[in-house]
Amino acid sequence: MTATDIHRTIDALWRMESPRLIAGLARIVRDVGLAEELAQDALVTALEQWPTIGVPRNPGAWLMTTAKHRAIDQMRRHALHRRKEDELTREIEDQLEQAVGDPDAMLDDPIGDDLLSLVFTACHPVLSTEARVALTLRLLGGLTTPEIARAFMVPEPTVAQRIVRAKRTLSEANVPFETPRGEALSERLASVLEVIYLIFNEGYTATAGDAWMRPDLCEEALRLGRVVAGLAPGEPEVHGLVALMEIQASRMAARVGPNGEPILLSEQNRGRWDQLLIRRGLAALQRVEALGGANGPYALQAAIAACHARARTAQETDWAHIAALYDTLAQRMPSPVVSLNRAVAHAMAFGPAAGLAMVDALRDEPLLRHYHLLPSARGDLLGKLGRHDEASEEFERAASLTRNTRERDLLLQRAAASRQASGH
Repeated sequence: MTATDIHRTIDALWRMESPRLIAGLARIVRDVGLAEELAQDALVTALEQWPTIGVPRNPGAWLMTTAKHRAIDQMRRHALHRRKEDELTREIEDQLEQAVGDPDAMLDDPIGDDLLSLVFTACHPVLSTEARVALTLRLLGGLTTPEIARAFMVPEPTVAQRIVRAKRTLSEANVPFETPRGEALSERLASVLEVIYLIFNEGYTATAGDAWMRPDLCEEALRLGRVVAGLAPGEPEVHGLVALMEIQASRMAARVGPNGEPILLSEQNRGRWDQLLIRRGLAALQRVEALGGANGPYALQAAIAACHARARTAQETDWAHIAALYDTLAQRMPSPVVSLNRAVAHAMAFGPAAGLAMVDALRDEPLLRHYHLLPSARGDLLGKLGRHDEASEEFERAASLTRNTRERDLLLQRAAASRQASGH
């Protein structure tokens, strides 16, 4: 194996092993920032030694062993940890001795407590949403600062500052490295799921830039969602989010044309939808129902996505059922965006006039004032009612509000088509 091959292997292993590595170290040192530093020190050592000694039989255990030795060295060097040194050093050395006969024991975490604690720590509500997203992608996704910056169209120094401040905030707030229990778990779980879905949505429809989608972010969110579902199998909303992401991700190949242009849901070639992802999503939705969580916000959105997935053509979509699901969702999770989606569903089920009345009721909503999908939806409904001049104006307004180049081009095309339909 060449040095280049070894470096590629190390990079792939880091993506896979770093979350568990950092989680195991954080349990010992009780500091996420220090745990990440120790893990990265082990990675540097691997980059230095593996090209000479070769890739170990159990690379994850090798990294953990190296990082734990570094942890001992750190605690011996810093007087701050001296009071706990004997106790912690003994604990680490005991673990090292136990692992001599079984290298896999270095990574033993049979119920995933360490990894789950890392999830809840990275997504702690004491951090801003932006900080939670950056820290989650860094610690749980293994993404580098430049990769996160590129994904969210944010300068690298901004991302770096968010990550540094997030780790400092967790340390200063004495946030415990643990999995919350009881009611606290449910409350904190909402933050975890919000972060994962934000990552997925940014990948599914990028807010800015020249690409309509960022599939790597969707894949990362799906991976994180599946991990959390495996670690918290009794939480229905976790499975609801996974179901929603699986079904939405099934459409990705059909959402763009040969040149990367967006293709709307009604115009997609459903033969290109990924049936495996749909089956996985529907199976996750069945788990939600078995756990009694069918009315959870993510479960309801997954049920809406399932209606689309089950329809062989756009014309066969059960819009009346989707409208009813949105009615329930608006009660369970009231928000202007949900209300807008509900209006579109009612338009499809009961006619554009009914939908337009609901959309118009939202025009003075402060949170939607600069939301490009409001004039976009209004333009679509006006066009269906034959009010093409007004529709064109709405599409142009929507185009002026979006920061995504592909979406802007699509909206301007729809504005031009409306002008042509009006005879102008």
